[in-house]
Amino acid sequence: MFSIDAPVEIQNSEYCNYRSPLSTRYASKEMQYNFSDQKKFSTWRKLWIYLAKAEKELGLDISDEQIAELESAVHDIDFASAAEHEKKVRHDVMAHVHTLAERCPRAAPIIHLGATSCYVGDNTDLIVLRHGLDLLLPRLAAVISRLARFADEYKSLPILGFTHLQPAQLTTVGKRASLWLNDLLMDERALSRARDDLRFRGVKGTTGTQASFLQLFNGNTEKVRALDKRVAELAGFDKRYIVTGQTYSRKVDLEVIAALSGLGATVHKMCSDIRILASRKELEEPFESSQIGSSAMPYKRNPMRSERCCALARHLITLHANAANTHAVQWLERTLDDSANRRITLAEAFLTADATLITLLNICQGLVVYPKVIARHIAQELPFMATENIIMAMVQAGGDRQVCHEKIRVLSHEAGAQVKQHGKDNDLIDRVKKDPYFKPIISQLDNILDASTFIGRAPEQVTEFIEEEIDPLLTKYKDVLVDLEKPVALNI
Repeated sequence: MFSIDAPVEIQNSEYCNYRSPLSTRYASKEMQYNFSDQKKFSTWRKLWIYLAKAEKELGLDISDEQIAELESAVHDIDFASAAEHEKKVRHDVMAHVHTLAERCPRAAPIIHLGATSCYVGDNTDLIVLRHGLDLLLPRLAAVISRLARFADEYKSLPILGFTHLQPAQLTTVGKRASLWLNDLLMDERALSRARDDLRFRGVKGTTGTQASFLQLFNGNTEKVRALDKRVAELAGFDKRYIVTGQTYSRKVDLEVIAALSGLGATVHKMCSDIRILASRKELEEPFESSQIGSSAMPYKRNPMRSERCCALARHLITLHANAANTHAVQWLERTLDDSANRRITLAEAFLTADATLITLLNICQGLVVYPKVIARHIAQELPFMATENIIMAMVQAGGDRQVCHEKIRVLSHEAGAQVKQHGKDNDLIDRVKKDPYFKPIISQLDNILDASTFIGRAPEQVTEFIEEEIDPLLTKYKDVLVDLEKPVALNI
């Protein structure tokens, strides 16, 4: 028999159950509430009220007193009673129907009238998904806004570009940040599209045919259509899915999670870049005065925020496959093997995205750039990059291109050996200066080696991108950015 190593009397009993780190460490209170039982079941009760109101408007025998009684009980939920009912009936919706009926005896006969479980379950999920996106989009906009200012500030600061993780032609710190921004911009569009595409399931009955409501209204098709439309309006939706099975299509969940997963991929790439740059001491995320990087190595300044973002983002990325598989196995009008999975997946996707954006905003608010370290790294590589410019200058001064190319090739290999075999600085330019052949262009070398001449249109590209793409986007969020851009402190 497996035994739990725990004392007989537990003082801190609240720590003896599993608690998701997304709730205890990372996600915001707002997002946690959005996926809470209180939010879920109070929304169920609101949906029962919307249904009763619409049915009354269309002629069913429902009194104002019954509706008022239901309205008085929206947030007054006896969770213990609901749990006891569910133990008996093994059905969460009916458990809450019974619990609400006990609280509202006059309204009991008309609760859930004509509806199936998915009326409250699926419609609540759609409301929660929309609210979740309404929380995430402004957070994402705050990240974009702060990162755009960073990109603009450093748009002209040269830095080594890397392809294949090897030094390449120069770019700028701001231009590199604009690449991160471009991906985040795509994520904002994807999340906005997913949010705007959400519709209401409405009242569709057990297999989506609305047969029970057609019977309830004595075959009056127009009243059934009006009921579907009116309930959606009361819930705040101007569009609804015209056709469904028992559930709304799980393709909807897939589209939402695909957008969140795409955000995860963006954040992982960006924060991986920051970690690489931190290892080169060119860029650093915020590091608090009392922060400890390592229990054994007190000098360490580990990029723990970026590492956290990568860890969370990887989890978010994997949820895309989960949602795809869930949609794929929804046989015919529906199967129930989506239920337990969705209870976990939908909440985790949003809480993970929320936690990721909170941490990313904290990073963007405190990014530190070290120009002198960057300049030193450029100096180690720029002489090699400048060889083509040196050759062109010599040709313009009357030299032979082929002779010059061979001399530069030999000197470059000699300088490379100094760097790789002896660990010394790149002395190619000193070798060029000492070679009499290059005397005609000695006075031009400083200009040839000016890093700002190697960055192309990077500064202009950043300016154009911000003015044409970022600024118009941020106008949508101008009313909320002031509050969201306030300094963000991590919970842990």
